[in-house]
Amino acid sequence: MPIQIANPDVVAKIEQLSRATGLGKTAAVDAAVSRMLTEMGTATLDDAWARVLGIVDQLHAVPPRADAFEAVQYDEHGLPE
Repeated sequence: MPIQIANPDVVAKIEQLSRATGLGKTAAVDAAVSRMLTEMGTATLDDAWARVLGIVDQLHAVPPRADAFEAVQYDEHGLPE
């Protein structure tokens, strides 16, 4: 199915990429999309987990509020009362 690009800025970028690479417009878009998909595929689960741990570290760095309270009371076994 053909793709119609209505954004003139995107069309201009495709034409610029085509001229710079010497590829036709379709080949330039294909190469750019393939490259982007390859780069996205290089992210590993370890990378994602490292980002999650970074967020957790930031959350732990937030000091507790002085007016905070524990809405749920827990018994000696750690279960809600």
